[in-house]
Parts: sequence; C-alpha cells; structure tokens
Amino acid sequence: MTVKLFRNARIYTPQAGTAPLRGVEQGRIREIELGAILCRDGIIEMVGPEEEVLAYASSLEVNQEINLHGKCVIPGLVDPHTHMCFASRREEEFSKRLHGVPYLEILRSGGGILSSVRAVRTSSDQDLYEVTKTNAINALKHGTTTVEIKSGYGLDTESELRMLSVINRVGKETHLDVVATFMGAHAVPEDFRNNPDKFVDLLCGEVIPAAAEQGIARFCDVFCEDGVFSVDQSRRILSCARSNGFELKIHADEVHDLGGASLAAELRTLSAEHLLAASDEGLNAMAEAGVIAVLLPATAYSLKKPYARARRMIELGVPVALATDCNPGSCFCESMQFVFGLAVMNMGMSVEEALVGCTLNAAHAIGMGHLVGSLEEGKLADFVVLDGKTPATMAYHVGANSVLEVYKRGEKVV
Repeated sequence: MTVKLFRNARIYTPQAGTAPLRGVEQGRIREIELGAILCRDGIIEMVGPEEEVLAYASSLEVNQEINLHGKCVIPGLVDPHTHMCFASRREEEFSKRLHGVPYLEILRSGGGILSSVRAVRTSSDQDLYEVTKTNAINALKHGTTTVEIKSGYGLDTESELRMLSVINRVGKETHLDVVATFMGAHAVPEDFRNNPDKFVDLLCGEVIPAAAEQGIARFCDVFCEDGVFSVDQSRRILSCARSNGFELKIHADEVHDLGGASLAAELRTLSAEHLLAASDEGLNAMAEAGVIAVLLPATAYSLKKPYARARRMIELGVPVALATDCNPGSCFCESMQFVFGLAVMNMGMSVEEALVGCTLNAAHAIGMGHLVGSLEEGKLADFVVLDGKTPATMAYHVGANSVLEVYKRGEKVV
C-alpha cells in the first residue's frame, strides 16, 4: 500500500456529481488557493485545503510527500473524440482545402477517409500500432490522461477488428486510459459506393456482431451526414449496435443540418459530436434527452468553418464537452490545451466552462465520469501541473505546452 501526499498546490477542479454539468452549472469549479491531495494506491483519499489534508494525513504513514510549489493543478485532461489510429498522414489534402476544395468533394473523389482506409488495409499491425502510440504519447505530453480512440479506417470486418486490437494494445502499453469506439460506419467504402444500403446490410449482419464478439469496443459511432449515412441508415446501424450491446455515439450535423442531433435525442445516444450545423430544434431535443454535445473547435479551425454554437448549447441546457478530433485529414491535433484555447477565444466559453468541457463533461461523454474528470475522493489520482497560476494559462500562453508534469494514478508519467 502506497500513500502519497501532494501539497502546496493551487487546485482547480469541477464540482462533480453523477451527471455532466450543464447550463449555469457548466462552469462550476472549486478553487483551492493552497491545497493538497492525498492518494492511496493511485486513488484520491482526500483533497482540500492543505491544513485540513495535512491534519488528516498526520495519523497515516505517508510514503512520499511532493511539493508542487504553488503551481496550478487541474484534473487530467480527457479527450472524448479522436481518430488517432491511422496509418499515414494526409498533408496534401490540407493544401487542397487551403485552395478551397470542400472536404465532401475530396471524399467523393476517393480522398478523405477513403484514402486512410487504403493506407490502413495495406499497413502491418506493428506499423499501425507505432503511429497510434506516437499520437497517444503526444496527447499525454500535452496533459491528456484519458482518451477515446475510434476505429473507422478499415470499413471491413478484418480491418476494423485489427484497428480495435491496435487501440486496445495502446491502452495496455501506455500510461493512458484508452476507451475504444467501433466506427465501421465512418464512410461508405469504394466498392459499395453505388449501393450504400448493401454496406449497411454488411455492417448489421456481419461487422457489428463481430466487433461485439471481439469485446474491445465499448461504443458504436456513425457518421450521419449528407453523402455518408442518412438519418434512416444511421438509425438502423445504431439500433443494431445497441442490440449487440454497444453504447451509442453519433457524428451529427457537421456540415449540413440533416437531423442528426434529433436522432441522437430519439435514440438517447450518450453523445453527439461536431454539431456545427445543428438547429435549435435538434439542440433542444438533445437537452431534453440529456445527450452530451462533444464539440471539436480544432476541426472548425482547420477546415475554416464557423465554430459550433457552444454558447447557445449552454443556454439551452445541453452539457458541452470538448475534444481534439485528432485525425490524419481534417484535424491533426493531439493537444487538448489548443482546444481549450479555441473554446475560450473563439467559442465564447469562459475559462471555467472550458475546463469542465475538457475534464468532467468529456469524461462523462465516454462513460468515465465516475473515475476521472475531477479531483475528488474515490476517483483516480490523475492530474496535471501547469506552468501558471490558473487554467487560463492554457489559452493565455499561446502556442505553448503549459504542462510541467502529468500524474496518472498518482505516478509521474510526464
């Protein structure tokens, strides 16, 4: 049994409960100017004002005492939406987009997701693992301690299961907690281009049951968008996934208001992602159903698109989480700090709201809110020490990595 005491810390943590924070509660942060954290075997036993924690610890055998020198301490960042399992980058498409070629046009011409599919299908397991591990470690260096990683660059049974195995291996062989999401419905593969319903048949009849039997992925996601999967096709895919034991997510209304947000509410998915084009009607339905909005401002930045309406979502009572969308095409970004800065500077979110979005609400968006996302008794001792006095430094110190140290289960990993 190992007992550790971290003292002399400026602690900023969401005030948690059993659900994500929403509306006026989105920015509910506990500030402890001179605080301490006591953990036992990687689990927080007490967090609070230093004198109170020291008094409690005086009756214990503390194995190690660490002085954090008055630095800002926040929960480990949680990234609830990534596609960081891929085989090769797509820099040439970035240049095309800079010259005004729309992403959906790139996708229709065989680029976009489809080019990543070709790369994954021809890569070795080890090569795919090395790329994914590198991306995950870069995220860890920037303060992310828990990450979701989707499949979706395989689009056939063998390749999707291979991706999920690689994602599982990254979780076992790095310090990160990794949550796997099956996303075989990321695009319609080239050989089904003229008959997407037949591909939906394949997903429901073969690929989804195989992924469920494999037992690695917790969630199933689908890209509900014009030119990808319709609302009806997405409903069928997600309903099949639920019947096979998956929890549900949905890429919704990223480019067009197709009704994906309303579908998320109808099916009561845990989260709906992107939402740049979501209507008030869809957002109201999400608020009533308790669906978490996972917003991806780095993708809007990279695609030069208007940002999702975070302020409106908060007003309507939709819980807002933030994520990188790390992927080889539309947004190659592993830094939740950059996402935090964009949310504060370009989306109208306060520092406190963005911190909740990057920690507690992000954790709830991947079913991990009971373990991570806030510094509270009974949760994992996952936290980040920042080079600054408040979390605002992640937006204030532009373009820099403000992380000094990262602790996972009480152990320094960065």
